Amino acid sequence: MDFAAIAARLGVPVEDVERVHRLAGDGPSAPLPARADAPAILDRLAVPPDDAAEIMAGWPDAGSPLWTPELRWLLDRSTALVRADLGGHGWLSPGPVLPRDRGPAWRHLYVYAYLALVDVVRGYHRDHGIADAVSWTTLADLGRNLAVDRRMRGEGWPVMQSWLTLHVRGGLYELGRLQHHRGDGAIGLHIPDSGPLTPEAVAASLDEARAFLPRHFPDERYTAFACGSWLLDPQLREYLPESSNIVRFQRRFELEPYEEPEGLDADVEVLRFVFRTLTTPLDQLPRRTALQRAVVDHLTAGRHWQWRQGRFPL
Repeated sequence: MDFAAIAARLGVPVEDVERVHRLAGDGPSAPLPARADAPAILDRLAVPPDDAAEIMAGWPDAGSPLWTPELRWLLDRSTALVRADLGGHGWLSPGPVLPRDRGPAWRHLYVYAYLALVDVVRGYHRDHGIADAVSWTTLADLGRNLAVDRRMRGEGWPVMQSWLTLHVRGGLYELGRLQHHRGDGAIGLHIPDSGPLTPEAVAASLDEARAFLPRHFPDERYTAFACGSWLLDPQLREYLPESSNIVRFQRRFELEPYEEPEGLDADVEVLRFVFRTLTTPLDQLPRRTALQRAVVDHLTAGRHWQWRQGRFPL
């Protein structure tokens, strides 16, 4: 197999193609759902209508001129790569970042891989006694992320394509307000953009996770909840009142000593999550909320946000 030729036609580094081949090996891929069933599945996954229309327009039908041999190879092997780590909970890239302006097959290739793995992970969930309602709620994060990416004009997806492999490997579960990420001794907490982060909603989600993970993964032992986020940056307390949901969320955690994370820019992450843009000048960003004003004022003053790690006992 000529990996250099595949990489050249895909417009990606050859080492990225070699990585997919190495990690996928000869492992099995998974078939896409039937085209006729896809609209109902996309609806259950909360995929917005505009994105659903694009996904259907680029569907990998046999003989579709949109799907070159190298694209079909990447779809098959990236699906196999993720499937090979079913049950895993580490960060996993499904493949190289593609030039997404070349049409729906390119733009949504990893969405098709996700769709192919929906039945695979639902089978994994059933094997662990997990209710179908939890499966669909968790997997519907696909639609939420596609909506964010559309709002960000394509700036969000490179991170999301790796993030979403957690869902289709059974590594993460959405239980009420929070997403709970299986890990090594600690349950990782993620905060989706799904409404107010009230103390009551957080407490209910934590209680649900305390029962859920021991019930469905009895061989795993957890002693703490953990979180890594700009939301834990204590500098936010300079701007937000003690009664704010963010500050009350922070108060649950004992922070680890600050170390600048490798390969992660907290300023970028704050802009991504608060404003859903990475290119708008600071003086053009909205200032409607206390959090928006805090972010803009902090960065305008030449200061930087921090990505902080914290935990508290289970």
